[in-house]
Amino acid sequence: MTDRLSGVLTFVQAAEAGGFALAAERLGLSRSAVGKSIARLEERLGTRLFQRTTRRQSLTEDGQVFYERCVRALAELEAAEAALDSGRRAPTGRLRVAASVLFGRHCAAPLLWELTRQHPGLELELCFSDRVVDLIEEGFDLAIRVAPLADHAGLTARRLGAQMMVVCASPRYVARHGRPKTLADLANHEAINYGRQGISKPWRFPDGQGGERVIPVQGSLRFDDLEAIADAAVQGAGLAWLPCWLVAERVHKGELVTLLETEGRHGNEIFAVWPQNKHLPSKVRAAIDILVARIPERLSSGENQSKGARRKPVRRKA
Repeated sequence: MTDRLSGVLTFVQAAEAGGFALAAERLGLSRSAVGKSIARLEERLGTRLFQRTTRRQSLTEDGQVFYERCVRALAELEAAEAALDSGRRAPTGRLRVAASVLFGRHCAAPLLWELTRQHPGLELELCFSDRVVDLIEEGFDLAIRVAPLADHAGLTARRLGAQMMVVCASPRYVARHGRPKTLADLANHEAINYGRQGISKPWRFPDGQGGERVIPVQGSLRFDDLEAIADAAVQGAGLAWLPCWLVAERVHKGELVTLLETEGRHGNEIFAVWPQNKHLPSKVRAAIDILVARIPERLSSGENQSKGARRKPVRRKA
């Protein structure tokens, strides 16, 4: 019975992945092992489930019918397991979480690592990527998103807080170029931009009426990594628009100073997102609980530190 169920799980993964190679990657198996499992299943059922080509494997008519029944059966099994799991005290099993690279590494990862120390039966797989993953298609239990939720059909979301952004620069840059007094002054400064594929992300600020104001900035440097922007700002390359939690330590050390604190701060909403499920598994619930409880603390700490660091007076060079 165990082998039969294993073959069904492999078949469903292969059908949803559109190929044996990707299914093998998700299952942690070799492509050969996936192919053999499917072959044994086809032999037992007496029918061909996949139409194989050199590039991809697609379901046959029988395969499509079998897939739909298997998905319903597995959903029932997952619901039964989740119903029992919700009553357990200690979360166990593999927890797959997706998070943006820097926020995930600096803010989420330490909390989730702590969770695994509290619950030795919990296995954490934390994937860092700045792209928006498809939780259901790619098999993730949870994602942490620093962005508006444009489309979350089939998903449940819980707000974790707001990531405040701040304009900053090194004391050396301010000494040479002066301190911008208004948002309009940003156009007269060198900016270090975040962007990909030749397109820079605009700098957005609250307009005082509940909306946003896009401020045009210009500069010769553009990176697709916020840490690199912070490092360049420390070296005096220009103004940077960065999350408070990322620059807090640099501000505390005097490597950066914050600018336009009255009108230059803007928050990006942060959410924990997971597939809708009538019975939330205890491992997912435990992860959400620790994120909800501790992420706001990390965000406010970074914001307060970037606000409260003592700044030395800056003298403009002659």
